[in-house]
Amino acid sequence: MIVEVAYALPTEQKIISLNVDEDCTAYEAVIKSGITELYPQIDPENDPMGIFSKAIKDPKETILREGQRVEIYRPLIADPKEARAKRAAKMKAQKEAEEAARNK
Repeated sequence: MIVEVAYALPTEQKIISLNVDEDCTAYEAVIKSGITELYPQIDPENDPMGIFSKAIKDPKETILREGQRVEIYRPLIADPKEARAKRAAKMKAQKEAEEAARNK
């Protein structure tokens, strides 16, 4: 059966299509795809994985079905809530500065 293994960086993404056995796990598909040779920073033993954006708890136990895509997730560099709060604060300060400049 045909499945895909995907990995994305901020500047590029790689999707590898491969033919696997019917009882192939997500972990086995990642190893068989050879994606760790292209991206040595991938640690299939520890990196979180998902299937079509849904996290899977145990890639070594999750059996794939025809057409599924295993996604390997990178760790977050920044907390999304903190990043959003910083952007909002920056926009607010910019608006206040523009308003102050208009009122002079």
